[in-house]
Amino acid sequence: MAAIQSLFHSLRNTSLLTPDKSVLNFLVNRVADQNQSLNQTDGKQSSNIKISNLNVSIKDNHILKDINLEIPNNKITCIIGPSGCGKSTLLKTVNRLIDDNRDVKINGQIEVDGENIYGKKVEVTHIRKKLGLLSQRPTPLPMSIYDNITFGCKIHGIRGKKRLNEVVKNNLIAAGLWEEVKDRLHSPASSLSIGQQQRLCLARGLAIEPQFILGDESTSALDPISSRHIEDLFLKLKEKYGIILVTHTLRQALRIADYVVFIYLGEIIETGPAKELFNNPKHELTKQYLSGVFS
Repeated sequence: MAAIQSLFHSLRNTSLLTPDKSVLNFLVNRVADQNQSLNQTDGKQSSNIKISNLNVSIKDNHILKDINLEIPNNKITCIIGPSGCGKSTLLKTVNRLIDDNRDVKINGQIEVDGENIYGKKVEVTHIRKKLGLLSQRPTPLPMSIYDNITFGCKIHGIRGKKRLNEVVKNNLIAAGLWEEVKDRLHSPASSLSIGQQQRLCLARGLAIEPQFILGDESTSALDPISSRHIEDLFLKLKEKYGIILVTHTLRQALRIADYVVFIYLGEIIETGPAKELFNNPKHELTKQYLSGVFS
């Protein structure tokens, strides 16, 4: 998901708001061959993310401070904390979108299945395939619903029409969107409602078979019904994926989280099973945040 969003932002920055398909095809072909060998080795398996002694600074601003955390597969881990505490920076560091900032300095280690994602020989596209990001606002590509789903697949070397058709249907079903769009797959993605666009972006990310889904306030721009729909999808999808959600809504974390991480001023204050942390927080700052003393 993140790799596709980066391409889209690049297109926007060059004023190609409605790029010619030849431009998009060039981008696809340029990286597809590089990723073909990766597809042969990326097997689905039980996975986890381990973060060790992570420090992130941008210029003189020390944003994340000595972060140590293990995130399990097949669970929903919600990251909570007040605005500006470093939650989104943590997600962008985990899937390497933070690389887009030239002023960033990163120390420490992040491992996915034992692989250091900041290793010198690591291919960024390979990492972003493992760790898909669903942003706060939907970012559909300026093309059809069908082409939105297949765009990332083509980047990763999947080309056969029959296979692409299967990918489109299966992932639209997984995102709860198939019945709503099956008769207009070649309509512009922009014709969908905001809630439908967010589910389309989720389907697009699932199509490249990530190991983890990262959600950065991914329901905050949606109406309550669409938001609950996305939450229900996450609860189903955790059977297959690890899910990490940044949320500013404590009620959402209460509804769906298996584990909770509370961050304040760039530091992890407390982490643990959701029921335990919400019902019996150990740290005074956690108690104050949960009771609304600050937000």
